[in-house]
Amino acid sequence: MRVLRSRSTRALVGTFGALVVAASIAGCSMLFPDEPPATTTIETPAPTISEGPAPLSPESTATDNLPLFTEVMNQVAASPDSVAGRAYVDALVAAGFDKSTMQVTADRTSVDDPVDSLQFSVLWAGECLVGQVGPSTPAPTATVLPELPSGGCLIGQTRPIDW
Repeated sequence: MRVLRSRSTRALVGTFGALVVAASIAGCSMLFPDEPPATTTIETPAPTISEGPAPLSPESTATDNLPLFTEVMNQVAASPDSVAGRAYVDALVAAGFDKSTMQVTADRTSVDDPVDSLQFSVLWAGECLVGQVGPSTPAPTATVLPELPSGGCLIGQTRPIDW
């Protein structure tokens, strides 16, 4: 009886071993098929590419408009008119800001030298978008500040925007 158990165990192990080898071979053929598996294409929408800051809208705040104001300021600052107040005013008007709400400091000193720093602003819904550029400014700077109690955005003498 002992011999039978041993033979049946050997037969069982042999059969089991053959099944394992057969399954392994079948598995390998699944890993390396003769033809590549069919692929399905899933269409995904193309990413939206922003063309720049959002355009102005009556419902927007000064903070909403700061990116557009900053972009306009940086474009003019990189141009040959980097310290010309009119260039900033004209570019901001072209971007949709209202000229009648703007202020700008003089381009030239009292002895007719170029200024070291030029400031310009747009009053928007009780707040001010203020830009500063010039040789004494490390980089063009734009910020949102509260409207002055006396009205307007810039302290001191500003030049008339009469063009």
